[in-house]
Amino acid sequence: MTSGPIDLHTHSSVSDGTETPGDLVASAVRAGLGVVALTDHDSTTGWQEAAAAVRGTGLTFVPGMELSTRIGPMSVHMLAYLFDPTSPSLVRETERLRSDRLHRAERMVSRIARDYDITWDDVLAQATVGATLGRPHIADALVARGYARDRSAAFAGILHWRSGYYEPHEAPSPLTGVQLIREAGGVPVLAHPATRGREPSIPQTHLLELIEAGLGGVEVHHRDNTDPGSARLAEIARRHDLIMTGSSDYHGAGKPNRLAENSTAPDQLQRIVDQATGSVIVVG
Repeated sequence: MTSGPIDLHTHSSVSDGTETPGDLVASAVRAGLGVVALTDHDSTTGWQEAAAAVRGTGLTFVPGMELSTRIGPMSVHMLAYLFDPTSPSLVRETERLRSDRLHRAERMVSRIARDYDITWDDVLAQATVGATLGRPHIADALVARGYARDRSAAFAGILHWRSGYYEPHEAPSPLTGVQLIREAGGVPVLAHPATRGREPSIPQTHLLELIEAGLGGVEVHHRDNTDPGSARLAEIARRHDLIMTGSSDYHGAGKPNRLAENSTAPDQLQRIVDQATGSVIVVG
């Protein structure tokens, strides 16, 4: 299936990356990847372009998505692989999520505009047509207006949840996310869940509930996971026979993350392929 690193977490301009799906594939080829997954936020719009772009490259494409979920005020991202993109329940949920992201972004921009010279048109100028709009596009508008050095600075300042401009967005529970992905024939993997120390950021009782409901794996290797946290995740994964992935969370120029800075072992990818019934990999 692969003769190079496997990167199962990337974003294109369909959500908050800076490269089109086709350009992302070209970047993956230049980086020497063997396998790349496109996991845009709450959207599968980039699948067709990415699948077409891998033809003749030798790169393998894994269709995926990063589904937004929440536990109270805490955002929990759920990676989904090889699911049926036409699954009615999942389509309804992602449409609702994209709509909520859009209206939430509009409300945040209205708040920011009271203190900074920024308009909704400034934000729209930073996104491609049909993109899942969100805070990264507001960040890009703030950078373009000179109010932040880069996206990271915008998120650390004006867009920080303590800034007074932040507003949470509605999302299903992680349990619902797991159920929706499994119902669509996909494999759910908890994204970067060890960013806050040794224990997973999601409460232990919730994690066990997700495993019981069909959680397929955890993203053990990610730049935002702490070293003790990654070790603890690997321990949990071994205990419960979960798939262990490693990924870059590449966003093009939108983040410092580089392709293949973390990668997934071939046998772990094979476990995803073996469990999935909703869609298939595309071998270039």
